[in-house]
Amino acid sequence: MRNIISLFAIAILFAGLGTYQYMTREVEAAASEAVHEEFRPKAGYMAQPFGLPDLDDNIVSAGAAGDKLQLVNFWASWCGPCELEAPDLQKLHEQYGEFVTLYGVNSTYYDKEREARKFVDTYQFTFPVLMDREGTITNRYKVKVYPTTFLIDSEGVIRERINGIIPYEEWERLIEKWSQ
Repeated sequence: MRNIISLFAIAILFAGLGTYQYMTREVEAAASEAVHEEFRPKAGYMAQPFGLPDLDDNIVSAGAAGDKLQLVNFWASWCGPCELEAPDLQKLHEQYGEFVTLYGVNSTYYDKEREARKFVDTYQFTFPVLMDREGTITNRYKVKVYPTTFLIDSEGVIRERINGIIPYEEWERLIEKWSQ
């Protein structure tokens, strides 16, 4: 009888802990959203600057006004279209690196970091890859489809939001259009 009571007490304790964690995450998400409710992650609106750790855990800032066009690409290792797009991203980085800063943002909260690192190695990315381990930036930018890419001009304005993949020639056209 004592064993049953002990197991019941432990079950209640774990249920309470799970509920607490769930409620805490909801409150944190609501607070984060309230702070950024004026932010609209779409063309014509100011991008919201952010900092995330790269693969070596150094914080890298993106999304702010700067001297170059920025291409911020949200991806996940399990995403088939991301695999199709990966060679084009590396090629864009190599071809337009002096005009465009490319950031790959792995939505690590919805992915597995080990798989993300394998993905980066497989496609030999040489541009900064940032790890969104908490999902904060992915959620703030309202990314629901992978890949999702934002083209941000030097003044920090989002010029394009691309959900899914586009042909390499279209990337070239957009980069040329917004580099001027």
